[in-house]
Amino acid sequence: MVREMIQKTLDYVDSNIKEDITAEELAEVAGYSVFHFYRLFQSAVGMPVMQYVLRRKLLYAIYEIGLERKKNEVVYEYGFETYSGFYRAFIREIGYTPAQYLRDYKAKKPYRINVFQEEHIMVSNKLISEVLLNWELQDEKVSDIVFPETGEISDCAKYVGRNMVIKYTANLGSVKKAIEISRALNSVGLTAPSVIPTIDGKEYVTVGEMFFSLTQKVEGERVMASGLYLDDYKDKARFIGEIVGQLDLALAKIDTIADEADLGKSVREWAVPALKGKIDMNPEAMEKYAAQFYDLYRDLPRQVIHRDPNPSNIILSKDKWGFIDFELSEENARIFDPCYAATAILSETFEEGNEDKLLTWVEVMKEIMYGYDSVVKLTDAEKKAIPYMILANQFVSTAFFAGKDKYEELYRTNKAMTEWIGRNMEKLCIS
Repeated sequence: MVREMIQKTLDYVDSNIKEDITAEELAEVAGYSVFHFYRLFQSAVGMPVMQYVLRRKLLYAIYEIGLERKKNEVVYEYGFETYSGFYRAFIREIGYTPAQYLRDYKAKKPYRINVFQEEHIMVSNKLISEVLLNWELQDEKVSDIVFPETGEISDCAKYVGRNMVIKYTANLGSVKKAIEISRALNSVGLTAPSVIPTIDGKEYVTVGEMFFSLTQKVEGERVMASGLYLDDYKDKARFIGEIVGQLDLALAKIDTIADEADLGKSVREWAVPALKGKIDMNPEAMEKYAAQFYDLYRDLPRQVIHRDPNPSNIILSKDKWGFIDFELSEENARIFDPCYAATAILSETFEEGNEDKLLTWVEVMKEIMYGYDSVVKLTDAEKKAIPYMILANQFVSTAFFAGKDKYEELYRTNKAMTEWIGRNMEKLCIS
């Protein structure tokens, strides 16, 4: 009942985003008193109702300004009397000037939040500042983390000042795992986020059901997937493979508790059945691939892996490189990491029907594997399994994105990717 009420008010906000929405109006939509509605909304969404409305207006407005509409007209339509009022609110809530945001990032149209499909707890900059009291950093600037090539805004981390990151989650296990892995990698000379203890020596802070940890930002630039298609793409791709290999060598030496994944079972019993009739692939061929992968998967070397080595989690600087975001790390087949890196690059640059670019990606993928092999020495079983691992990754990713409003665009992209990879499996073989 409460979730239905929250969804009703979230939908109302988006449908009337250019109107002068009030808390009293939303409480009436929800069918609660204003006092009761305030409490329920903040508990479910993570921020006060009117701050949520303001944030939505800001994100919709910056998207339209990014389409090169006249900024004064846009902000007036969204209820701001002057551009200067919008400007100040944007800096306060998002952490950037509008011009800086549009210069550095892609302003993406806000998707409609669906609380029936996903957990969506927002953390306001005000709460972050209160949490930062534990580090005596409450006066530091807090700003959103935006991924440059996609325009996605992180829903689990924010920048603090110029060189720190605060992360928040309801999963204490993932916090402890990320801290442990980062510490271990730093101890062997690899670059990973360093935990900043609170003034009383704690590695994380608990607020209600949320856990907050503060780390030093890894200095450098995120790898841009589009840059891998330039003239020297082979050298760049091979380097990506080499550093993912170096990371996995280090992770193999770490004694840490990580969940054990069974990707073979997940593909055969969940992903492939979930995708039948949704993607343009022969159901019998899908079952055949799943069965073959299940058999191959049993013989693949396993260890703790990163699990999410997409380009934005690889940080490069002039004389060093590093990785971030180890919250998803698990025990799995080690070739999952280079295969995932390759498909993540394809996902961020995919152009359906552009066969020349897709064939270039095949070369990028192979160079990643050759670079990885030069470091970890792939077994014959791993080399044979690579095309199947790539398709397995796609089955799982596409099934995960299916039916979720938040991932509608990613679903369409990965659906088309999966269909193309299924038709071109032989091109992905590694000699």
